[in-house]
Amino acid sequence: MAFSITIQKRSAPGKSASKGFPLNVKLSSNKATLAEVKKQIASASRKLTIERQRITTEDKKPLLDDDKSLADLGVTSGQTLYVKDLGPQVGWRTVFLTEYFGPIVIHPLFYFLGPKIWHRDFVHSRMQTVAMTLAVAHYVKRELETIFVHRFSNGTMPLFNIFKNSTHYWILSGFLLAPFIYSPWFSAASVAGTIQDSTTFIVATTAVWALAELSNAYCHLILKNLRPAGTKVRKIPRGFAFELVSCPNYFFEFLAWAAFTVLTLNPASALFAAVSTGQMWLWAVKKHRNYKKEFGKEYPRRKAMFPFIA
Repeated sequence: MAFSITIQKRSAPGKSASKGFPLNVKLSSNKATLAEVKKQIASASRKLTIERQRITTEDKKPLLDDDKSLADLGVTSGQTLYVKDLGPQVGWRTVFLTEYFGPIVIHPLFYFLGPKIWHRDFVHSRMQTVAMTLAVAHYVKRELETIFVHRFSNGTMPLFNIFKNSTHYWILSGFLLAPFIYSPWFSAASVAGTIQDSTTFIVATTAVWALAELSNAYCHLILKNLRPAGTKVRKIPRGFAFELVSCPNYFFEFLAWAAFTVLTLNPASALFAAVSTGQMWLWAVKKHRNYKKEFGKEYPRRKAMFPFIA
């Protein structure tokens, strides 16, 4: 039985109707998927590629699962749907690789060029050498996870995000941290006889950092195995620290940067750790709420990010 819907372009108030819209889309039946609708829209408007489309109902309810049939999404024949242009898109993997690349270059740059940047000869302390190694190792790990571990439910994100996300990592984690951590004020001569010159202190903070990083990586592997490749399957994460919190990967990230801050005893490190933790907390609360909404009573009682706390 023939099934048709009307597609309107959702534009800002006061703007004239877009060329080619309203668009009448004819489908074989209500078993046709949202992906088929998007393909027809893309065929009618070359600018509106599938990745740039956001389909909503008249009351602005988003239709998010491309693989679901229109019947399952509650769409009926003759209904009007609206498409919004999300603008230029870029792959999530590209965004992550770009944003993590900055600190990998910036930290060694300020470490090796420190005497020239500060116009002062000095010898780096063991703490500075370890800090640079840990910072670079953290972001190399992230790059490897982006390539080999992470599976993205959405293929792209708005192009602007590559600049917004890179600002956080390149500026806060790069140009904020590096100049001061590798400055003369934390050189071998400056920290001699202090706790930052203690082998026990350096080994202890590094051990906490390493444990947190390995635990974070293990959490990512658990999340990867929840979703078969090429699918958007969602399951309740279980095992390891997931029995305590919904987002243990964020908790271990917080722990790693807390250890780094203690190692460096640097206000810039503390600021970056605080900003990062605040952002991860917001993400964790949102994910925790979505898990509870999606799985209902089936979802176990656990905290959002911090075990036994919140």
